[in-house]
Amino acid sequence: MAIDSTRDGRQLRWPTEEALRLREFQALVLKKLYGGLWHTTAPDHFERILAGGAISPEPNIPDTGRSATSRGKEHYPYVRTLGGISLFDFDHFDQESYTNTFPNSAWHEFVPYRRCWGRSVWIEIDREQVAGQMISASDLLTRWHSDEAYGNKILPGIEAAHLGQLPRTAFKRAFLVGEGDDRLHPLAF
Repeated sequence: MAIDSTRDGRQLRWPTEEALRLREFQALVLKKLYGGLWHTTAPDHFERILAGGAISPEPNIPDTGRSATSRGKEHYPYVRTLGGISLFDFDHFDQESYTNTFPNSAWHEFVPYRRCWGRSVWIEIDREQVAGQMISASDLLTRWHSDEAYGNKILPGIEAAHLGQLPRTAFKRAFLVGEGDDRLHPLAF
């Protein structure tokens, strides 16, 4: 945020040009994600997924390359403790309403891309193909409360789970987004 002062000493804050650009790019990516069921991953992880034929709940990558692992297993993301794969369910997603309902949600760390990766691949999942192995976002939140798993992270209301391997045959489309490039790049698989 840029800060300026008025004549009477009050401070005014407004977004920097970079923050405005990122907000616009986030809106563009959200428009693409809206209505779908998605998994996001780093580009090098995407290559491993394609080579292996599926998204694995326990891929052969170090925890440093995964989300929310720095505090140890007892604080892993809730979906991981279930043996699942985190999915973003953007069906009927309304950013303003969601942010008002869940002000502490860290969804913005993933959309448009993970800043720590610099780029992200978004993979759309065929909801019908995975329905039998999926826990909906609302059911997942209910289960998280029921399990009192408050030490495990969850993105309430938008995070769903797929239990077990998620086969490549359930992928509908994929695109790459990243820092310094305000375009969405379709990916072949």
